[in-house]
Amino acid sequence: MSDSLFKALADPTRREVLKRLQRGPATAGELAEEFPQAKATLSHHFNVLKAAGLVRSERRGQHVVYSLNTSVFEDLARMMADLFKPERKKQ
Repeated sequence: MSDSLFKALADPTRREVLKRLQRGPATAGELAEEFPQAKATLSHHFNVLKAAGLVRSERRGQHVVYSLNTSVFEDLARMMADLFKPERKKQ
């Protein structure tokens, strides 16, 4: 896991974008309607999420559609489980 993943997850707006994308893919415009930030600010958040591998973007005509990249979340869950699993006591 890279630092970019944790940087992406550290921001509350980006976490809200991820929660929104749990309901399904959305265009940049649809997402912009749900958040009070300026489009340029949201674009920055989308780029950080893409760089971390948390979201995918696909151009459909004039629209960019964002969706979750669930494989990264699965990798993160495995890493966290390994990081915090109890140590076995030596006998």
